[in-house]
Amino acid sequence: SDLVADDQPFQYISGSIHYSRIPQYYWKDRLLKMYMTGLNAVQVYVPWNFHEGAQGVYNFTGDRDLEHFLNLANQTGLLVILRPGPYICAEWEMGGLPAWLLQKPNIILRSADTDYLQAVSNWFAVLLPKIKPWLYINGGNIISVQVENEYGSYYACDYNYMRHLQTLFRFFLGEDTVLFTTDGNTDKEMTCGTLEGLYATVDFGTDTNISEAFKRQRRFEPRGPLVNSEFYTGWLDHWGDQHARVTTEKVSKVLGEMLTMGANVNMYMFEGGTNFGYWNGKDNFVTSYDYDAPLSEAGDPTEKLLAIRDVIKQFRDIPAGPMPPATPKFAYGFVTLKKVGSVSALLSTLSPMGPVQSHYPLTFEEMKQYYGYMLYRTTLPRDLSEPTPLISPLNGVHDRAYVSVNGVYQGLLQRDTALVMNVTGHQGDTVDILVENMGRVNFGSKINDYKGLLSNLILGKDVLTDWKIYSLDIDGAITGGWPHSARKQSNPPMKKELSFGPNLYMGTFPPNGLSWDTFLKLNEWTKGQVWINGMNLGRYWPARGPQQTLYVPGPLLSSNQPNNITVLELEGAPAHLRVLFMDRPQLNATTDKS
Repeated sequence: SDLVADDQPFQYISGSIHYSRIPQYYWKDRLLKMYMTGLNAVQVYVPWNFHEGAQGVYNFTGDRDLEHFLNLANQTGLLVILRPGPYICAEWEMGGLPAWLLQKPNIILRSADTDYLQAVSNWFAVLLPKIKPWLYINGGNIISVQVENEYGSYYACDYNYMRHLQTLFRFFLGEDTVLFTTDGNTDKEMTCGTLEGLYATVDFGTDTNISEAFKRQRRFEPRGPLVNSEFYTGWLDHWGDQHARVTTEKVSKVLGEMLTMGANVNMYMFEGGTNFGYWNGKDNFVTSYDYDAPLSEAGDPTEKLLAIRDVIKQFRDIPAGPMPPATPKFAYGFVTLKKVGSVSALLSTLSPMGPVQSHYPLTFEEMKQYYGYMLYRTTLPRDLSEPTPLISPLNGVHDRAYVSVNGVYQGLLQRDTALVMNVTGHQGDTVDILVENMGRVNFGSKINDYKGLLSNLILGKDVLTDWKIYSLDIDGAITGGWPHSARKQSNPPMKKELSFGPNLYMGTFPPNGLSWDTFLKLNEWTKGQVWINGMNLGRYWPARGPQQTLYVPGPLLSSNQPNNITVLELEGAPAHLRVLFMDRPQLNATTDKS
């Protein structure tokens, strides 16, 4: 009842690592640390939307070079358990599904819906042939391939969909590849998620009765190895909650028990990494995906890792030699920024194509802009001398809208929590509504998560109409060197004043000969997005917490040229306009004022 490799019984001890959450220049370091812990395999998700950002346009270069990652794992001596989806969950934007699928308004995702299946088939026709040479049976290191992901947790329960996927995998990867499913440890999930011909595995954490869980796997899969495909070493963080922790003692104890039973275990996560850019899932997932995992967000060994290594030692020979150390960190100190201007005043740069005119608001998807920010502009239909309610009656703001009148910030609307605010002004005044997409739901029935203004806004008794809608390509402008390149002339220093609403800020910090990892703290800033040398580090929201610092990978920094930092602050910057580079992370402070 064991796995067999080369006719020998075989037990894998694996860890999850997401290449999409770790810069390519650190892949080798992380894989080596996993190997030195005693793992013989890694488990890897392939996020479809990371590789096919626009329909039919594929990217497998740089940080997206999946084959390079597989090759590094192979060179390191690690087998691979591949999870190519098409849906992956992973607390990743839309569970890995590309947002362009939503251009078909009635599409039923993760089902035998024709439009959806056609897109999946096209994608797999590109992805799976790249995978085939890496299969173990073809001399590579991929020992098994997961079909879909925790499908039993999804309402559709569409066996025709799972059969279709099985057919696609068999067509592209051959009849001998080990295909498997992973589902939560309940009868309902195992019933809807498993399929004859796909090996059924379970996932569970430290608080589960192991023998019950494996008994359930046995009911659905009478023969073959016991497998926990996701053994939770930690958990994910949400804005406004405490940093999640799972104790080292619990992880070690349960891991030892499973290995003693001869089970195959994959630890989720082994290193979580970072939700750079706009890749976080549901709008309340923080930027760090540290996960309280054995390797920290910055890839550093923890006590938990050393304890896990001690457990593994009892079951297999682990590689001789020292654990590679933590990468060096440096506190570059304070940098003072200066204001570039409000988003509304910078539209010629941020939206070079100009606006689209529409009687009613259009969504991000209708505008074919899938991530980030969009600006909706209209005018006040009449004088409002008294504060007048601006209402999103159908909860149609996805996810957060920052409202200004004639350039003066008036407040915000937010999905599910703030559906009304007051506005004053004169007839003809410009109303600017910057809408932030905070990340698409990645799990459950609401993954068809449209963004922008999904329904009309009502001001007093008027429906607001006649919109100019600006797609904002802030990332494109910053990648091109703006605003630093546009600012060669010296500006008189602006007087320090608080400014509210969406504004951009810039600064530089001089090189000091080092390009070491560092952590950026935005003390007293409210909420927004940060870029360093053109790379989008992700979202910050220290006011909400628990995460107070953003991880800055060292190789991003220049050791001999000025380093550029750009901040989009959405609500309000502090008067001091300072940010701080520290040599350690702060991931667990809800009201930290230090």
